[in-house]
Amino acid sequence: MGLRLTLKPFERLIINGAAIRNGDRPVSFLIENQCKFLRESEIMHESGADTGCKKLCVTLQVLYLAEVPAAAIELFYAQARDLLAMEPSYAPYLSKIQNEVEAEQYYKAVKLGRELIAYERNFLDPHSLKAHAI
Repeated sequence: MGLRLTLKPFERLIINGAAIRNGDRPVSFLIENQCKFLRESEIMHESGADTGCKKLCVTLQVLYLAEVPAAAIELFYAQARDLLAMEPSYAPYLSKIQNEVEAEQYYKAVKLGRELIAYERNFLDPHSLKAHAI
């Protein structure tokens, strides 16, 4: 049984490293075999990675899509050490991500990376912190 995807007009998709952009109409297709893919809504672009956690998420995407992820894994650990030294409260998130990386569950690591970004956003935005404290 395959996975049916529907792309919106002009939506992007990465499948096994190939960048694909839909045309001007919605399209549905069926992926019939195992592959690695990220939808546009899941993609963190390097140009938008303006914080340490976002940069780590870009690395996790590279790790997920890479055929041989060794270099990306090494970079992940270096970035994680730097983030932990900068902000110890990131530890629970980084630990969960590390567990998924070690289990070679790279897509799960990408998803957990998004949780880290959400935490970072709340941590860095004093207005969000006040809202959560109430």
